[in-house]
Amino acid sequence: MNLAPKYQVVHDKILQRLYSGQYAIGMRLPTEGELSQAFEVSRVTVRKALEMLVRAGFLTSRQGSGYSVATLSPPASTCLVSFTDKVLFEGRVPGAKLLRIETPAKGIPAEVGALFDEPLAMVERLRTVDGEPRMLTQTWIPRRLVPQINAAHFPETGQNQSILRILQQDFALEWTTACETLDSLLATANVSDKLEVPEKTPILSQACTAFDKDGRAVFFDLVYRQGPISFDLAGPAPRQIA
Repeated sequence: MNLAPKYQVVHDKILQRLYSGQYAIGMRLPTEGELSQAFEVSRVTVRKALEMLVRAGFLTSRQGSGYSVATLSPPASTCLVSFTDKVLFEGRVPGAKLLRIETPAKGIPAEVGALFDEPLAMVERLRTVDGEPRMLTQTWIPRRLVPQINAAHFPETGQNQSILRILQQDFALEWTTACETLDSLLATANVSDKLEVPEKTPILSQACTAFDKDGRAVFFDLVYRQGPISFDLAGPAPRQIA
């Protein structure tokens, strides 16, 4: 017997539709009236369920425009902002070309080695927007946390190319905090070739470390990117990750 309140049941069903892709990122949801008919509940119940999803960060609401899907990885639950979701919400097309997986990782940078005293896996991907190279990403994760990691875990299209969802859904990684450093530098030959910019072009580097509830690092993400990085400074600034 289901004793959950009706609004919680509706909330869970809508969330299931979000994760299944039935309501995709950037998509406007059916109206409250349509949802109330579909779930056979009152519009008040539907509105309460939708507002729960707005507060959690999954949906956005605008007067006269209804509810739209903002993200599947809200900062409230990940403390990070998904690059994939941000691009989809803007009505553009994100891509993720897998360049290599190293397990064990080789040539580990000193800043990464200082975080992890154990064997690591490294994933390198080229992130695109509307087919144009935008970011080169390198992610290091303890091998014990990502057993049998392989190319099949990294789709190149669609909303599930987000590294946040890959680590959470495929490997059950959890983190509660993250710290980040930003820097400007000149593109090396290797980076410039992959980003398709002239060597020594000014670019940004963005390094982000995610920690579990015990303060242990669970992954380190290094991004080389063209263009600006923007944050919403109205509240605690979430970190954008590829």
